Amino acid sequence: MRTLRAAIIGAGPAGIYAADILTKEHEGAQVDIFDRLPAPYGLVRYGVAPDHPRIKEIIKALRRVLDGDRIRFVGNVTYGEDITLAQLQEHYDAVIFATGAMADRDLNIPGAELPGSFGAADFVSWYDGHPDVPRDWPLVADSVAVVGAGNVALDIARMLAKPADEQLSTEIPENVYRGLLANRAKDVHVFARRGPAQLKFTPMEFRELSHSPSVDVLVTPEGFEIDEASQAAINKSKAVKLVVNTVLKYLEAEPTGAPHRIHLHMCQAPVEVLGQESVEGLRTERMELTGDGTVRGTGEYTDWPVQAVYRAVGYRSEALAGLPFDTAEHVVPNEAGRVLDDSGEHLAGTYVTGWIKRGPVGLIGHTKSDAAETIQCLLADLDDVAEPVATDPDAVLEVIRAAGIEPTVWEDWVQLDAHEIALGEAAGRGRIKVVSREDMIAAGRQDAMAGR
Repeated sequence: MRTLRAAIIGAGPAGIYAADILTKEHEGAQVDIFDRLPAPYGLVRYGVAPDHPRIKEIIKALRRVLDGDRIRFVGNVTYGEDITLAQLQEHYDAVIFATGAMADRDLNIPGAELPGSFGAADFVSWYDGHPDVPRDWPLVADSVAVVGAGNVALDIARMLAKPADEQLSTEIPENVYRGLLANRAKDVHVFARRGPAQLKFTPMEFRELSHSPSVDVLVTPEGFEIDEASQAAINKSKAVKLVVNTVLKYLEAEPTGAPHRIHLHMCQAPVEVLGQESVEGLRTERMELTGDGTVRGTGEYTDWPVQAVYRAVGYRSEALAGLPFDTAEHVVPNEAGRVLDDSGEHLAGTYVTGWIKRGPVGLIGHTKSDAAETIQCLLADLDDVAEPVATDPDAVLEVIRAAGIEPTVWEDWVQLDAHEIALGEAAGRGRIKVVSREDMIAAGRQDAMAGR
């Protein structure tokens, strides 16, 4: 069987699943997974709320893949800056892009860019200790609006409402704890454009919203609408039924007098962020269901006196150097994972998987079937793919070092991982995340500096 060398750009679940499937399907495959961060796991490490360790359990399975002898992790390398597509093509039969979606979709209403109006992705990156975002966050608002009806909106509402000390059992770094300790938010308002059957929350996450004794979840009765399409969705989907039942339980529950409150407002569409120099409020329009699951405006407006707005209306991917990009859908044009050029022809040896392929939809586990489709295309194309010019597997590392970058490798991550766990154990916690890129790299190499 022909030896196959593949580069995967992005060490999140999509990239790791692709590497796993490729090495299982092709016994001669060797895979290098590149990531711009010194650590692997992408969205699982930097996109999942720290108080959801259950979701982070997927790291155990991802780690087993990266520990394979035909898969190599190469971190601290930024595609398009430290290495180009042309350079990768000199060293690999195929290049697979699995760069995900970490930018915020725009909320196209007046005032959305006022100071005090924040993108969800930026806030998530802050509380998850991402090395490339500021260490401080201005948590000075007493009343906050969260726009969106998905799990990210729930995560943001929960992180803003729960007291900092309740987060000390998680892996949050010290700077995040200090920031949350200064948080002034008492009321967090979550706004959804449609009704209860159209909420995109997963049932478990929605139920967990009320698990803090310091937080009351209050649902505004106005907006609790079930039309014909809503009822059909409830009858068809157990998950939808569970979400609607949870809404009803919150509606019926008596407030406990908790010091923090999360308010859910359905059938309320944001139309303007109010304020002159900074956020002073949010204006919404009352919507009504039309019978087919969509909504229309009623012309009835409400101004909510909030001092901060968090825009959780979805993520989007960003263009990649050397590849075509669909600016409307925010994906790389492709057919079943094969990258297509402007004329609709396949760019030989070039593939995509995950959210850069299909958009930011679906849960983490959905990326596995997505990766399988891409890998099947790659294997079907293999006879027509030219072999790379460079044959030494380590030659690509020299190209990166020539650009002034010292990549991190799997052994560095294993050491950093152990270091974070040790920090956590010293504080009676499972892990404390190291934040700065420099500190991550240094912690990963401390044994080497000691003469490893």
